[in-house]
Amino acid sequence: MPAKQLKTFLDEAKVEYMRLTHPPAYTAQQLAHHVRIAGDRVVKTVVIELDGKMAMLVMPATWRVRWDRLSSVLDTDFVDLADEQEFQDRFPDCEVGAMPPFGSLFGMTVYCAEALTEQPELAFAAGSHSESIHMKTRDFLNLVQPVVLTQGFNRPGARKPAWLIRTSRRTERRKETSSPSLAGY
Repeated sequence: MPAKQLKTFLDEAKVEYMRLTHPPAYTAQQLAHHVRIAGDRVVKTVVIELDGKMAMLVMPATWRVRWDRLSSVLDTDFVDLADEQEFQDRFPDCEVGAMPPFGSLFGMTVYCAEALTEQPELAFAAGSHSESIHMKTRDFLNLVQPVVLTQGFNRPGARKPAWLIRTSRRTERRKETSSPSLAGY
């Protein structure tokens, strides 16, 4: 059963939604695989700490957070991944890592990647790793009223930042030069 608070909220809002039961999915990409829909239609919910307050960041399952860009677009010096132990009590009836992207139910602002707003329908964890909710994007947006962001994320296939590429190359060179040589045996 979806989190009671979520089910009550959706029913009172009189929006259409579908609840699916599936094998446990511990990531948004696993959820996409189990329910057989594209990862860009599955919501990844990330709880962040933003200047000492917790907030939700929602994006397509296949995307990643670009912390440097997110900090810039939110005009803050401090944005970080929240510690699960610090926020798990804020989500009664929810398994850790399966929080639905409805920040207002949990006293959090929701920041949403613009790419999600362009999808006709969305799917997301319903408070359980083995249940999900599927609903029209326009209903989700009307209920959640997120702050829509155009930056702060990496799309699938996006180039890695230059600093990360340089670090990877240095690591590879170190491995090559530190490998024991069999010459002389």
